[in-house]
Amino acid sequence: MGKQKKKGQSGQAKNYITRTQAVRKLQISLPDFRRLCIFKGIYPREPRNLKKASKSATHSTTFYYTKDIQYLLHEPLLGKFREQKALEKKIARSLGRNEVQDAVRLEKHGMPKIKLDHIVRERYPTFVDALRDLDDALSLLFLFANLPSTTEVPAKVISRCQRLCHEFEHYLIATNSLRKSFLSIKGIYYQATIQGQDIMWLVPYKFVQRVTQDVDYRIMGTFVEFYCTLLGFVNYKLYTSIGLVYPPKFDTASDERGAELAAFTLEGRQVAGSIAQTEEQQTITNGHAQNGNTEAMQAQIDKIAEDTPAEEDAKQDEQADDQPETEAIDTFTPAVPEGDTLPQLDLTSDEAARLFSNLTFFISREAPRHPMEFLLRAFGCKRVGWDKVLGEGAFTHDETDARITHQIVDRPAPTQPLPTFQGQESATDQTLQVVKPGFIMPGRIYIQPQWIWDCVNEGKLLPTNVYAPGETLPPHLSPWIKPTSGQYDPRATLEEQEAEGEADAAADEQVEEDETPEDVDENDSEDEASEEAVEFDEEIDAGGMDVAGSDDDSEDEAGIEDDTFAGFADDAALEESDVDEEAEHQKELEAEAAGRPVKSIVKGSDKNTKAIKARKIERAKKNEEVERQKMMMSNKKRKLFEKMEHSNNKRDVNAEKLRGKRRKLEKTGRR
Repeated sequence: MGKQKKKGQSGQAKNYITRTQAVRKLQISLPDFRRLCIFKGIYPREPRNLKKASKSATHSTTFYYTKDIQYLLHEPLLGKFREQKALEKKIARSLGRNEVQDAVRLEKHGMPKIKLDHIVRERYPTFVDALRDLDDALSLLFLFANLPSTTEVPAKVISRCQRLCHEFEHYLIATNSLRKSFLSIKGIYYQATIQGQDIMWLVPYKFVQRVTQDVDYRIMGTFVEFYCTLLGFVNYKLYTSIGLVYPPKFDTASDERGAELAAFTLEGRQVAGSIAQTEEQQTITNGHAQNGNTEAMQAQIDKIAEDTPAEEDAKQDEQADDQPETEAIDTFTPAVPEGDTLPQLDLTSDEAARLFSNLTFFISREAPRHPMEFLLRAFGCKRVGWDKVLGEGAFTHDETDARITHQIVDRPAPTQPLPTFQGQESATDQTLQVVKPGFIMPGRIYIQPQWIWDCVNEGKLLPTNVYAPGETLPPHLSPWIKPTSGQYDPRATLEEQEAEGEADAAADEQVEEDETPEDVDENDSEDEASEEAVEFDEEIDAGGMDVAGSDDDSEDEAGIEDDTFAGFADDAALEESDVDEEAEHQKELEAEAAGRPVKSIVKGSDKNTKAIKARKIERAKKNEEVERQKMMMSNKKRKLFEKMEHSNNKRDVNAEKLRGKRRKLEKTGRR
């Protein structure tokens, strides 16, 4: 006989442990336990059967894996937490004895520092794993970078988040790794491709944030502490992979004056390696080097340039011209129009670097400066200027600079040309020419901010006349959602999406809605009178008044059912058409006598009604065919088909409603 198992010592009771038991086993407080679980990436688990996991468990009981808690027993941070707890007791004892200086000394010099480097290496064995988990880290750090400093969120944490986020943005600018962006209600979405990994994060708008008390900032602060360490590791790896020094030089005074990205200066690790790195260092700082190269560095660069003969460069250029281009991305086109289209690859870094490379932008002070500067510089623009009120670091603060090709404005359309200024060419930062509202600079293109985002998502420069100030902007759609067949597509025209006869039916409905109530009442009474007259004539033609329950009716009905000859149907249709024409002619005469406008689309409406009837008949035939095929299906397949049919009908109805709204908006716009 085998050993009998005791209840509660195997199975789920052994695999799961409650939070209270875990805290007692680790001998730490509940806040420290939460903090340790966040650092180590350990989350609560839900057993299949609560009573098997614990007899006294309820639905509010929190369970963890027993192996995870045993794994925490050997964590070095447990010793740090215990040292902090012992130090807090000493500080409290000193304050109780009124020894304030000793308490300050203990808190300043005796508090153990917690480092999370070993946890980052444990959770992310490879660099690709860290990149895959970077979405939430960037979203939370960008959120804290825009928060105001409070007692729950100190200014030191905010400045650290801002610095790490700006360093990451500088890497994207240097490598042209940014691919897409989208303006939403929550904020601005960005997507970058780094070493083959797509990373998407959300940046909130820079509005005045209200810090509420509903959020537990201690838990969020724990996540921020870990994510700051993670992003520091990632930034170091990214900078060193392209030959840049990390951390980059940071000018605190310039950052306090609103420089933001311009407060950083990127430097290469090896100057003698290549001249391209030094050129990149100069172009990264918005069109001009901030601090410049030293004399020794410049001498090494000149020496390398002289050692390279011009003949070798010419030979290399000729060989490059002879070789076919292999770096271009292949475009896959379907062999059959009805075939599936293969997904196309995104832009390369070279194409992204050339998008805005030949343009010079000026950002007006009403437009959001930082996201637009980041997008423009990430896609190759080296010269971005803005108003002096927005901060330092601009290519130019002079709005009348002749080198500016595009100006981004978010105000009503300027209509008056700017008068010429004397001494405009020699204007300096101290004597800037200010363009008054309502004036425009000749030879410059004025656009709204959405043009930048749409150009980035499309991968090409779009026409600027659609995005001119005062124009109705085209729909700004998410670049990650592609329109499918049957859904409403705001980019396509109504003619491309409408079903057959949908526009005619909508026109008939619009005509009925445009009629005045008086006309409707009069027309209804006239229609009723004409219908009664027609019915009376038909009864007379049939041989007198109909009497319910008579024998003649049953004989006539039986005769009609038996006889299938359809030769008189055309005559009946002709009679009906003649009666309709007479009634319509009578309506026209009465409308002229009463002074009402005469309808001019009577014939067209007749054609539309005939077409609608034909489509209804065809639709009925299709439905009959579908019902016949459904009878041949099994129950499982028929239910699945009905679900698909229901979802498709729901999608079609929603798309038709959206098309109807757009049709009304276009008509009101034309008027």
